[in-house]
Amino acid sequence: MRRVFRVIGSILRFILRFFGALALLFAALALGVDLSLSIEAGGPAFRPLGEWWFVMSKSTLNLMQAVIQRYLLPEIWDPGVQTILLWPAWGVLMPVGFLLRWLGKKRRDRS
Repeated sequence: MRRVFRVIGSILRFILRFFGALALLFAALALGVDLSLSIEAGGPAFRPLGEWWFVMSKSTLNLMQAVIQRYLLPEIWDPGVQTILLWPAWGVLMPVGFLLRWLGKKRRDRS
């Protein structure tokens, strides 16, 4: 039985590390785009996470808003999620990526 839990734990850690790496990849991409926009504009410029999400898949953004407002609490969407969607994409994705990578890190055996 312990072996089954170890296998499941290994799979979950891999999934966390994979999605963490994916978030860091998108964060680096967003940071590169923001840097090029800043150079072009001659000052600080960034694309918010909500704008990236809208460009990639506006239907899932609208679905997420509807689900949160109808089935959870409307206050979660505004000001909670809406505020985060106004932050720079790399500023949201980078900490999330590092957190997922840290959570997926193999722990030392304590026994």
